[in-house]
Amino acid sequence: MPLPPHNLYPAFNILRLSHVELGVTDLAKSRAFYVDLLGLQVTDETDEVIYLRAMEERGHHSVVLRRKPEAKVDVLGFKVFAEEDLDRAVTFFRERDIESRWIERPYQGRTLLARDLHGAPLELYHKMDRLPHIHQKYALYRGVRPLRIDHFNCFSPNVDESARFYAEMGFRVTEYTEDEDTKRLWAAWLHRKGGVHDIAFTNGRGPRLHHVAFWVPTPLNVIDLLDLMATTGHIGAIERGPGRHGISNAFFLYIRDPDGHRIEIYCSDYQTVDPDHEPIKWDLKDPQRQTLWGAPAPRSWFEEGSVFAGAEVRDSDLKAQPIVAP
Repeated sequence: MPLPPHNLYPAFNILRLSHVELGVTDLAKSRAFYVDLLGLQVTDETDEVIYLRAMEERGHHSVVLRRKPEAKVDVLGFKVFAEEDLDRAVTFFRERDIESRWIERPYQGRTLLARDLHGAPLELYHKMDRLPHIHQKYALYRGVRPLRIDHFNCFSPNVDESARFYAEMGFRVTEYTEDEDTKRLWAAWLHRKGGVHDIAFTNGRGPRLHHVAFWVPTPLNVIDLLDLMATTGHIGAIERGPGRHGISNAFFLYIRDPDGHRIEIYCSDYQTVDPDHEPIKWDLKDPQRQTLWGAPAPRSWFEEGSVFAGAEVRDSDLKAQPIVAP
């Protein structure tokens, strides 16, 4: 199937991904993982919720950890360019028979809650409380020293449909995996902010969140984190890597938080700002697609993910299989 065309003038203007809200079953364990191990900074906390940001971020939060009886994902957040874009987004969702509603969120201005084509919850806002710069407060740096949230990756039951829907919102495809037999998309990477992706979709039972990624300065930060995890009782949380992706060229590590939410530590992708940037195609059976060095991913990477609150999960339409590690 053809890729969705680049839509340079969408109905409303999303700037970038912004934040994720994760349901966690043990707030103390999650705090130790995200704050003490990864090195995210606490911006507010109560007995029920913790707000976090990374070192370069001026917005109040990019991660919200909320105590819940089940470890589900409550929302994927995106920042829009102007207040008027929120009203235009209401029209966009209404025209597609997708319900949206205004909600109250701490530290944010007007906030619109909707869902994407397959039911993943989306939160759009323009204004978030701004906090002082801390990226040069080196005494605060610890763990892997994350600079900013970089992207979401989601399982989709139909990647062609997901890519078309997000393209209508102005997301542009940078790289994609095509199944040679059916000519359908097995995966797609789409961006707004000028990196390889703000959001990606992988074929599988969905909608589910595959992972949230954080940008770090260098691959050495990843090595430091591995050394820390291996000597502090967290070796079992290391799922995949370190390695270099073929897709995106990024250096990566995948780890799991105490509830099983998957986190990627990520650096070294490339710029995609030009509106005529041409997407890069990969074949599903190319061993360098997953890892430039040829190592396949474990089965858990293709099968396990975090459920979105209120979304109905269904099997994928495309049954093509990637290369899986034995």
